[in-house]
Amino acid sequence: GANWGDEGKGKVVDYLGSRMDAVVRFQGGNNAGHTVVVQDKHTGQNQQVVLHLLPSGVLQKASCIIGPGVVVDPFVFLEEINQLEERGFNTDHVLLSDCSHIIMPYHVRLDALIEASLKDHKIGTTKRGIGPCYADKYSRQGLRIGDLQDFESFKKKLKLAVDMKNITFQVYEDPGFSYEELVAQFAQIRKALLPRIINAQIVINQALDAQKQVLFEGAQAAMLDINYGNYPYVTSSSPTSAGVCTGAGVSPKKLDVIIGIAKAYSTRVGEGPFVSELFDDMGAWLREQGHEFGATTGRPRRVGWFDAVASRYGC
Repeated sequence: GANWGDEGKGKVVDYLGSRMDAVVRFQGGNNAGHTVVVQDKHTGQNQQVVLHLLPSGVLQKASCIIGPGVVVDPFVFLEEINQLEERGFNTDHVLLSDCSHIIMPYHVRLDALIEASLKDHKIGTTKRGIGPCYADKYSRQGLRIGDLQDFESFKKKLKLAVDMKNITFQVYEDPGFSYEELVAQFAQIRKALLPRIINAQIVINQALDAQKQVLFEGAQAAMLDINYGNYPYVTSSSPTSAGVCTGAGVSPKKLDVIIGIAKAYSTRVGEGPFVSELFDDMGAWLREQGHEFGATTGRPRRVGWFDAVASRYGC
C-alpha cells in the first residue's frame, strides 16, 4: 500500500495469486480487511468474501502462509477457515508460522481500554488487540503459535502472562481474565491448529531457492508504517517492502519485483493528518461510489483528493 491502506491490495493479490506457487502475509493481523468477490461453489452466485487474517490469495490454489511477522487471533483464523469451507472452498493449503505471535483475548480487551482512556488523543485503532500483542512480543512476554505444540509448556507460559496482565487490568478497574477459562478455550481449538503449523521461513526460502513464484502480501500501507508513517497514528508493524524481509524471513536479495498500490483518490481510516481530505458533498459522493467503509470496522473512511506527495513518499 502506497498510502494509508484500502488501496485495493486484496483485489490485486487475488488476481496475481492465480499465477503464484505461494502467497505469504508478512505483517499485521486481523486489523486488515480485504474484500474479494467470488462465485459460491454451491449456489453459483457472486458474493463478497471479507478476509481479515487469511491472505487474499486463499481463494487460489497457491500455498497460503501466515508468516512469522503476523500476529494471529486463532479464533478469528478458524472462523474465517470455517466460513470459506462452508462456501465450498478448500483450505488445506493455509499454513501458520510457528513464530507468529498469538493475539490473546486479553490483548483485545486491553486495546479497547487503552483507546478509551486516550479520549481526545485516541489513535483510531481497530481494537483487535494488534498493538498490545506486538507490545508483548517486543517485551518478550508473548505467546507464539508454536507454543501450542507443547500444551503443558503453553499453559505454564499462559499462567505467567495472565497473572501479569491481570495486574494491568486493575489499573483500568477491569476484572481481568480467568486462567482456567483461557486454558479451556485453547484446549478446544488446539487440535484444529496443529496440522497447519510449520517452520515458515524454511518453507518460504526453499520455495524461492526452487525458483517458485512467491507473492508477499502486506496489510495497511506505507503511511501507517511504525517507523515511517504519520506517527503516532500508525500501525504496530512495517507494511513496507522492507517489512517483508523481517516478517517472512527472506533476504532482500530475493525480492525481485515490488508493487505499490494506489487508487485514483485517497482514503484514510482512523485518526491522524490527512491533508487532501474532503468534507463536502464531493467527499460524500466519492465515499458512496467507492463503497468506502472499513471492511474490518465498518467505519466510514475519510475521503480526499489523490495525494501525490504522500504517494511519492510511499513509493
